[in-house]
Amino acid sequence: MSDKDKTHFGYREVDSDAKAGMVADVFHSVAARYDLMNDLMSAGIHRIWKRFTIELSGVRRGNAVLDIAGGTGDLAAKFADIVGADGRVVLADINASMLQVGRDKLLDHGRHANIEFVQADAQYLPFPDESFDCITIAFGLRNVTDKDLALRSMQRVLKPGGRLLVLEFSKPRNELLSRAYDTYSFRVLPLMGRLVAGDADSYQYLAESIRMHPDQDTLKDMMEDAGFARVEYHNMTGGIVAVHRGVKA
Repeated sequence: MSDKDKTHFGYREVDSDAKAGMVADVFHSVAARYDLMNDLMSAGIHRIWKRFTIELSGVRRGNAVLDIAGGTGDLAAKFADIVGADGRVVLADINASMLQVGRDKLLDHGRHANIEFVQADAQYLPFPDESFDCITIAFGLRNVTDKDLALRSMQRVLKPGGRLLVLEFSKPRNELLSRAYDTYSFRVLPLMGRLVAGDADSYQYLAESIRMHPDQDTLKDMMEDAGFARVEYHNMTGGIVAVHRGVKA
């Protein structure tokens, strides 16, 4: 079996074909408490990270926006307000449970007129070439089996001049912060997951998946290799999180 047939699920090496199902099991398990756990884990700061991503996106009225791994719809709801009735927002997620939670939440809040819900794999996006003005993926790329394939798929469905924004956990720049972050991730998060979501193992995986994700400069290189131009990134919270932005030439 070649190296291409293997990938990582957290710290474990697994068959590439098996990873998607394993990740699906994680998100089926946590979907119902996903929003609550996000607020608890980040002390609500994830809302600031997402707000900055939206501001950086340059989305305007009438645009078409694709939010990949959109989960419970935080970004999609904001984009729907910005693009207005003449615009289009597609909330896409590979996981049916997450997509259902997001759909139910947005419908309950009357946010559905210009939002479509699509179950889709980021590696094989089911949209025509040059369909979107902007694509976002927030805290989802690290769970994708083949990140390079997914980035090329995103580049394909963007219009020329369209933007991709990747919001993801990254590598803290300060050694003391990095150590404190490790302690929090591997001791506090699984305990919190057990107490709140009844699932310590899924949050152990999430902590490990963050450590296995490419650092800021590596992801920048990957986006450039996928055909994106003017790629830049902005560190937030000391580099615990970074948002990368690239443009389709």
